[in-house]
Amino acid sequence: MTLIEAVVIAVVEGITEFLPISSTGHMIITEALLGMNIDEFTKAFTVNIQFGAILSVVVLYWRRFLQSWTFYQKLFIAFLPAAVIGLLAGDFIDSLLENVMVVAIMLLVGGVLLLFVDNWFSKESESQEVTYPKALKIGFWQCIAMIPGVSRSAASIIGGMQQKLSRTNAAEFSFFLAVPTMAAASAYKLLKDYKHFNTENIGILVIGNIIAFIVAMIAIKTFITFLQKHGFKVFGWYRIVVGLILITLLLMGIDLKVV
Repeated sequence: MTLIEAVVIAVVEGITEFLPISSTGHMIITEALLGMNIDEFTKAFTVNIQFGAILSVVVLYWRRFLQSWTFYQKLFIAFLPAAVIGLLAGDFIDSLLENVMVVAIMLLVGGVLLLFVDNWFSKESESQEVTYPKALKIGFWQCIAMIPGVSRSAASIIGGMQQKLSRTNAAEFSFFLAVPTMAAASAYKLLKDYKHFNTENIGILVIGNIIAFIVAMIAIKTFITFLQKHGFKVFGWYRIVVGLILITLLLMGIDLKVV
């Protein structure tokens, strides 16, 4: 991985991590379009670049992270399903990360669903509190995003809306839930693949995380404002267009497979 490739991937991660369009899917697509050789360091970079993105959540919402102990208990409960399933199916999930067709199909299917989400879950409850049962259910929704192209953000936000949270509150809880979820995934990947880091590429990882941090802060603020005004349809149409383009290219025999 070159420095330029790392910067491009970091920008893509920062923009897409908290949008309902699949950051992992977009990084896989970007790697394929750049013709990158996906070695072990690149795979680890794609996961560990999330450290910068999750740090942006902590910085932007630091007051919320100084709330009562209950706040962390709810995050832990919501995080548990992904932790268990991730450990049990880790190798299978990794095998999907190199399949552009899976990403394309999930982008298309998820896009169609986003066109109707605002109508399906338009009824909000008077109480916007995230209870323990709600947190657990949102955690199970998040697990759907282990399939590349689904989007962790989309799955958990839809899960929150299904629990009758407002779009804004569902999105914010999704941001908070990203912290333990992505921190655990990044730490696990770092411990598992630490031997692939050296004095030459560790600098690339640091620069990538700094860029992802800055871009993610901008993306979060922009997304919340846009979501309050316009809902999910724009993201749905975007996913449909990208998914159809990728499927068409693949069916035409154009090689987009990362190697």
